[in-house]
Amino acid sequence: MKYAFQGCGAGTGSRTALVLGLALVLFTPPARAEGPAHRAGEVVIETGTVMTPEGAPVAYELGTLFVPENRTSPGSRLIGVGFARMKAARPTGAPPVFVLPGGPGRSYLNAFTDRDAAGQRQLAGLLPYRAAGDVVVIDQRGYSKRGDVLELASEVQPLDKPRSREADAAAMIQLARQAIAAHPDKDLSGYTIVQCAGDVDDLRRALGYRQIVLSGQSFGSQWSFAVMRLYPKTVARALLSGVEPLANSFDMPSQTFAALQRIAWDAEHDAGLAPYLPPGGLMGAVRAVRERLASGPITVELPDGTTGKARKVVLGLEDFQGALRRSASDWPSFVLSLYYRHYEDWARETVEQRHNIEGPVRLIEPLIDSSLGVSADREHLLRTDPGTEFLGVGDFDAVIASAAVWPTPDVGEALRLAEPSPIPVLFMHGDWDTSTPIENTLGMLPYFPNGRALLVHRGAHHTRAPVFEQQPEVLKQVLAFLKTGDTRGLALHVSLPVPTFRRPSFAAPARPGATRE
Repeated sequence: MKYAFQGCGAGTGSRTALVLGLALVLFTPPARAEGPAHRAGEVVIETGTVMTPEGAPVAYELGTLFVPENRTSPGSRLIGVGFARMKAARPTGAPPVFVLPGGPGRSYLNAFTDRDAAGQRQLAGLLPYRAAGDVVVIDQRGYSKRGDVLELASEVQPLDKPRSREADAAAMIQLARQAIAAHPDKDLSGYTIVQCAGDVDDLRRALGYRQIVLSGQSFGSQWSFAVMRLYPKTVARALLSGVEPLANSFDMPSQTFAALQRIAWDAEHDAGLAPYLPPGGLMGAVRAVRERLASGPITVELPDGTTGKARKVVLGLEDFQGALRRSASDWPSFVLSLYYRHYEDWARETVEQRHNIEGPVRLIEPLIDSSLGVSADREHLLRTDPGTEFLGVGDFDAVIASAAVWPTPDVGEALRLAEPSPIPVLFMHGDWDTSTPIENTLGMLPYFPNGRALLVHRGAHHTRAPVFEQQPEVLKQVLAFLKTGDTRGLALHVSLPVPTFRRPSFAAPARPGATRE
């Protein structure tokens, strides 16, 4: 579940430095959307400089693009959308690389505004693309500090009840109603992927580019598909990873579960985990825990550090189904711990999730997801997919149940369904991706005859950074593609090393498969 209800503890990893680090960032205070009247398509720009560890200055522009909140509504108010631009390291003659962040509810502008480690890593991930051309980063409308950040405080969920689809759906419907009531001065129907695609095209024109190259990860890839569909002549080529097609806002559970099965194969060959493996291995453990929780919820008592009294946490089957999506290095230990009835760490994690320590709900995510929606036939496939036995329906049920309450209109089947495109696209996808399964890329390839897929064995959702860091020749090939669109010579398959799997925090049982009574 993505919306801070009784969500899963999915770990998607973090970006690592690729090529260049960061020593110092200098920037002026950001512009605000308020102030003198602006016009649609106008940009306000400031400048700053970043110094690399080698002492080379890199100038950048930090700006605000003003766009209609709803292009379908005459007289719509203007909103600000943040962006940044770095010029190419040297002239290449290639179109600029437009980097579209994921989420929805992510921004890359911290690369230019923050001095912390996260900002440094973000900038290090962007700098290499200057070898291909200018680099332009754009925010999502409704999630931009240089415009509006649409959020609502998360509500505490009870600890004495297990997660349920009925409660999740009711909470999502309530969230939609609260969002509308909290923003009476805003036209929330304008926060769709169609309008986001229009923002990209408006920024392209405002900066004077005839064509652009798209770079999108996760939702950024879905956003890129929308730009390619609605403004095809403006896109020279695209680099997409963690691919999420327009029709696949909700991924097929069995395809996600297949990624867990691939992780299990390597985990079962790990010497540190071998003493913990029950008969049937990790998948046998998953099934055993599932059947145990299907018979009824469990109650875990945790000591309260404040009062000294035990706090009871009730965990059920749907909590387990939502919690299976987590980082490859952690999920085998998680499953084995539950198999041996060590529930304490899971209970602590659940307390944090139900009490929403992670912060407010980013409204742009349910606004866009409910608008993207799902076709009737795909919803049937989702609900009858055999993978729901293990992963449940929490990834999509609440959004579908609340879609009619959210104000964003359905984008329609004509936009969702894939159609052939001559645009050259390089797809990068890991077969350990439990957020957007690799089948998403394989399903889109036939629609891009000039496309190419780079499949990454053991690659997780954020697979670019580890591949570029560990195999710099692949980065060179990708940069050459971004400059020219030529897919000849591009790798088809690469492998990442087996990760270090975390071991359970308790000693291995004397008898393999023995459970704690």
